[in-house]
Amino acid sequence: MSRKGGFPGGGMPGNMNNLMKQAQRMQRQMEENQQKLEESEYTAKSGGGAVEVTVSGKKEIKSLKLSPDVVDPEDIEMLQDLIVAALNEAFSQVDEASGKAMSALTGGLGGLPF
Repeated sequence: MSRKGGFPGGGMPGNMNNLMKQAQRMQRQMEENQQKLEESEYTAKSGGGAVEVTVSGKKEIKSLKLSPDVVDPEDIEMLQDLIVAALNEAFSQVDEASGKAMSALTGGLGGLPF
C-alpha cells in the first residue's frame, strides 16, 4: 500500500531544514557584505588626476577635489565632463565590488536566481 502525499522515506524534512539553515546563513552573510560595502570608499580620477572623487558604497559623494589648473572659466564644459567621468568610474567601482560580493555568496548555488 502506497502513501499519498507526505515525504517518502522521511528524507525531505531534514533536507528542507538544512536548506533553511543555508538560506539564513547566506542572508546574514549578504547583510554583512552589504554593510562592509556601504562603509567602504572608492576613489576615481579623470583628466590625468585633475579631478578626483571619492564615493561611499552607498553611492554618496564623500569628496571632490579639483586641480586649480582644470578650472578654466572659458571651458566649463570640460570641467563638467571630467567630474561626470570621475563619478561614473567611482560608481562603477562600487557596482563591481557589489557584484563580486554577490558572486562569492551565490557562486555555489548552481545558477539559482538569487
